[in-house]
Amino acid sequence: MSDHHGHHGHGHGHGVGAHADRRHLGGALALIVGFMAVEVVIGVIAGSLALISDAGHMLTDAMAIVLALAAMRIAARPPRDGFTYGLKRAEIISAQANGITLLLLAAYFTVEGVRRLIEPPHVEGLFVVVTGLAGIAVNVAATWLLSRADRSSLNVEGAFQHILNDLYAFIATTLAGVVVWLTGWARADAIAALVVAALMLKAGWGLVRAAGRVFMEAAPAEVNPAEVGRQIAALDTVVEVHDLHIWEVTSGYAALSAHVLVTPGADCHAARLAAECLLREGPGIMHTTLQVDHASPGSHAFDEDGALRRLVQHCPDPHGPTHHSLRRDETAGGDGHAGH
Repeated sequence: MSDHHGHHGHGHGHGVGAHADRRHLGGALALIVGFMAVEVVIGVIAGSLALISDAGHMLTDAMAIVLALAAMRIAARPPRDGFTYGLKRAEIISAQANGITLLLLAAYFTVEGVRRLIEPPHVEGLFVVVTGLAGIAVNVAATWLLSRADRSSLNVEGAFQHILNDLYAFIATTLAGVVVWLTGWARADAIAALVVAALMLKAGWGLVRAAGRVFMEAAPAEVNPAEVGRQIAALDTVVEVHDLHIWEVTSGYAALSAHVLVTPGADCHAARLAAECLLREGPGIMHTTLQVDHASPGSHAFDEDGALRRLVQHCPDPHGPTHHSLRRDETAGGDGHAGH
């Protein structure tokens, strides 16, 4: 007996606050673009690499926000034309692009910063300090706006990391400007640029790695598939779980499929409902597809004393580990977890 069930729910919370998220991102974009134009002019006049690097980073901030806004609109489109999940992964593409951009910027400013350490140019410290303080104010406002959006979305998190790193950059730039202004030591400007490059590298790598997990259909970082399999196998009447797959469609939207075997005569529907309740209340997985079958008694599945021996005769090539029940009366001391 089979119970093929697809239960579809969305743990992905962007739809509820999508309009507010777009409003917050739009406000941050206006602040960034307006200040960026001013900073480019002052950076050229002052001859400050730190200021020009900040302006370049602000340009990527603006691009990151535009990309995030576009991805949010694309991801909101309903499923059609063979895209059965819709285009939700557009947000992950945006996050990946933002992460790669941060890595490229980190590489550029590292090279340029080292060059200026070797041959420091003249820097107008006072210009740098004044502009840096204004930049801090602008980026604090932009960071606050983005912090109010749904940062569980890697897409929004990508834009947020761009703005946050720009805030760090302005703080470093301002401190460097103070040093140059008071002491005339121009290398402080290059050192500030290298500090910012290190922060960009850290944030960029984090985004690329997180987005890469989604592209490779890994389970959410906070979910342990082996533990989930053991928990399902521990439910009443369940004797085996195999072909267990957990993946993310997009950030905050996990999905699960599994083949569940229950004792002969057990209620397949009740077992499915119990598993769905466990998945909702435990790892918070709302989108599940569970196939529930009876384990067939007899020589193929049970030993003479009634202990389970192998319950995957109808699945010649089960994927991943097989999780068995630990109940002695059903498994006769099975170890509860065997890999195939």
